[in-house]
Amino acid sequence: MSTQTETSQSGVLDILKLLIAAGALVGGLYGYYFYENDVALPLRVLMVLGGTAAGIAIAMTSAQGQRLWHFIQGSRVEIRKVVWPTRTETTQTAIAVFIFTLILALFFWALDSGLLWLTRRLVG
Repeated sequence: MSTQTETSQSGVLDILKLLIAAGALVGGLYGYYFYENDVALPLRVLMVLGGTAAGIAIAMTSAQGQRLWHFIQGSRVEIRKVVWPTRTETTQTAIAVFIFTLILALFFWALDSGLLWLTRRLVG
């Protein structure tokens, strides 16, 4: 019973954190447009960046933010396991793609020209 109560309180707290984070983001954007004529552009941009940073920082303290952070950390571990192609392999693949694209472009140009010629012969 107490576990369920803690979970529901945690859920409400997380929702509150996410709402505050959204408010910080919207507040930064609101400040940008509210002070359009009164404050210099760099300060207004700092308002947006500050609101965004505050919103992200607050959102990352929620359960969803923690799960996102763990996912990012796991992704970084997995990306280190990737075997990246060598420069030679990349160059050869890029050349093959370019040549194949050129061949297909010529094929479709010839097909289009042939169908255009046939259509003109049949129509008039």
